[in-house]
Amino acid sequence: MPDTEASAQSYALDHRNDRVLVHVNGDLVPRDRAAVSIFDAGFGLGDGVWEGLRLVRGRILSLEAHLDRLYEGANTIRLELMPREALVAAIHGLLEANGMEDGVHIRLMVTRGVKTTINQDPRFVAGGPTVVILAEWKQPNAALKARGLRLMTSAIRCSTPDVFDLRLNSHSRLNFIQALNQAIDMGADEALMLDDRGFVASCNSTNFFMVRGGELWTSDGACCFNGITRATVMRLWREAGGVLREGSFTLAQTYAADEAFVTGTLGGITPVASIDGRPLHAGVGGPVTRRVAALYQDYVDG
Repeated sequence: MPDTEASAQSYALDHRNDRVLVHVNGDLVPRDRAAVSIFDAGFGLGDGVWEGLRLVRGRILSLEAHLDRLYEGANTIRLELMPREALVAAIHGLLEANGMEDGVHIRLMVTRGVKTTINQDPRFVAGGPTVVILAEWKQPNAALKARGLRLMTSAIRCSTPDVFDLRLNSHSRLNFIQALNQAIDMGADEALMLDDRGFVASCNSTNFFMVRGGELWTSDGACCFNGITRATVMRLWREAGGVLREGSFTLAQTYAADEAFVTGTLGGITPVASIDGRPLHAGVGGPVTRRVAALYQDYVDG
């Protein structure tokens, strides 16, 4: 088995997931029988949008923000979804059927649906969208948070909106998988990715922040994911009176950072230990990172 413990997407193993039910187009089926057609546009073309959600003590974090992003993305690719209230009811119905109340990660996947043949033309779709909701008990990898992520700068660039808008949470993730493969091959855990101008944009599956002189820095957002956790952290930091700099900065400036961390739905706040083999000046999880993590934990706790 390959080592997945160092992945930014790693989680604590929970055998309850072996028996979960999965929502597939309105039906609740056992995990090992959940399936979609080989003619599905998502399988054949990556034609669809998705969301990752987190359930904490009966509350789905930032649910409205996630649904806003999902429906905006679906509208962008001319994919008509079920009414919002029906989708929310389906999510809660699955959670109830699985007896889930806390410590759950939800993957909501919507594709254009089954086509009469696999091609790019959306007019060949045979029916409505395919909707899959997968809920699993998942907790972030505590050991990884304590150790910190090792980032490596990838040769794969984040795309500009005229090439592919990363605010569109598309099923197609091949460029990020390529970037991650480069990082793994170099002994790192996650890829740090630049934009078309050479400025720091994002990581392959998470959003990147660094700390310099007590200030929190992040990209201008032109070429990074429209991260819900990213937006929450930025809001919480501002509300706490912290200085936030959104703008363009270079890889050389990240090498001089005091601290760095990444954000994501499952992991929340994960400290960075090194960038391209260079340890962060304040070590793993410095004072600002700890303060941000505490603010975010307060938000998670409601």
